[in-house]
Amino acid sequence: MGIRVISPGLATTVQDLGRPGYYHLGIPLSGAMDRLALRAANMLVGNDEGAAALEAVFMGPELEFTADATVAITGAEMPPKVDGEARAGWTSFDVKSGQVLSFDFLKAGARAYIAVSGGVDVPEVLGSRSTYTLGALGGFEGRALQAGDELALGEGKGDAGATIPEKLRRGPGSPAELRVLTGIYWYRLTEKAQANFFEDTWKVAPEADRIGYRFRDGRPVDFVDRAPPFGAGSDPSNIVDGCYPYGSIQMPGGTEPIVLHRDAVSGGGYFMLGTVISADMDLIGQLQPHMETRFVSVDMETALAARADRRALLAQMRDALS
Repeated sequence: MGIRVISPGLATTVQDLGRPGYYHLGIPLSGAMDRLALRAANMLVGNDEGAAALEAVFMGPELEFTADATVAITGAEMPPKVDGEARAGWTSFDVKSGQVLSFDFLKAGARAYIAVSGGVDVPEVLGSRSTYTLGALGGFEGRALQAGDELALGEGKGDAGATIPEKLRRGPGSPAELRVLTGIYWYRLTEKAQANFFEDTWKVAPEADRIGYRFRDGRPVDFVDRAPPFGAGSDPSNIVDGCYPYGSIQMPGGTEPIVLHRDAVSGGGYFMLGTVISADMDLIGQLQPHMETRFVSVDMETALAARADRRALLAQMRDALS
């Protein structure tokens, strides 16, 4: 095989870059919450950047290797250990057959990515090995890992000692800043409510997962008075059902914004005040509960420039490892 799970941690799943093309059928993209960190981990062990790896949330797993492999850990600061000896993050290292990879306590971030040379070899479902747990789709039997699971690895061998410079490692600041393009329902809020949303400092709520992140402690928003359209319901935050893009921000009842993420549903009846830009979606995956967060209004030109900056950052990582 390749890896035997001794302890799965809190929630460890197989993820790659996801399965695009099925959202209109209600099947979300899934894949790594922090795609940049996944790509970086795969670069370090010589894999294709989209190879399947493990995503560990808040607490790392304990894994016994049954084959020699090269491993790299990126994303959250969750220091890895091999047979109890510390290893560096964002740096590749060898693990021999019979050795055990474990993790120290989480120090920063929320999700660590464990890439192994050759990639995690589980069956592809709709073109991806990513786990969509809500639909029991993909990954290892459509679920998070459990003690006793055995994972196969693909063919491949990386070089130990490869590292991504610290200046190229990206994580959320304090407070985190998420850039937002306001959307077609923005007009539904009063001008005062629009200003308050971007002025306030919000905190990540405990209800934060792969489907969406909820935020609280900002001021509730007020809506412009209207006659509810047929089928929308009486709550002013309701609309006649519409499509939800990834990163869209719902605000049920006008109280707590929810940013939809990789395992999001594709539509529903809540208005969306805007969308977090694609370049900042990875940052959400590294937010812990109670972290302070600001939403920052940007225009399309800024969003496209941020996307280009992210592509440039990936190119710099590749150059650093070439």
